[in-house]
Amino acid sequence: MASEAGKTFQRFAVFGESSSSGSEMNNKNFSKLCKDCGIMDGKTVTSTDVDIVFSKVKAKNARTITFQQFQEAMKELSQKRFKDKNPDEALENVYKLMEGKDPATTGVTKATTVGGVSRLTDTSKYTGTHKERFDESGKGKGIAGREETTDNSGYVSGYKGAGTYDKKSSK
Repeated sequence: MASEAGKTFQRFAVFGESSSSGSEMNNKNFSKLCKDCGIMDGKTVTSTDVDIVFSKVKAKNARTITFQQFQEAMKELSQKRFKDKNPDEALENVYKLMEGKDPATTGVTKATTVGGVSRLTDTSKYTGTHKERFDESGKGKGIAGREETTDNSGYVSGYKGAGTYDKKSSK
């Protein structure tokens, strides 16, 4: 069970922390783990309980906890969450709640295409220079759509018979 909890610990420790190695977890990610895995239920275990346990297990001047400290915190929270079970059973139940869980990203703002936004992002209605920047599917053309490329062929832009001079003069 502890190896599965270790994987979950690492996934939550890295979540939102680009510089994190996954060996230590801060309070924000610890409470997210407790909430997402269902350890914090709002009745027997509240966010205050989670914060208190985090402060209790971490070192005095540290801001993060290691996996060993995390296991101590889980022992304490499991006894609070499952009061009617013995400590080992309660800890096992908490690890079962954590099994295979990933940090949830519910409530995250997604791109919207409602109302005026759909009109603005519909490339088929673009005109002028913006029309040149996108193909029919709405994909950008990159530098070709932004840069004015000059035609160095020697013909005027409106001339329809470009490339036919050599054929005429050979007579």
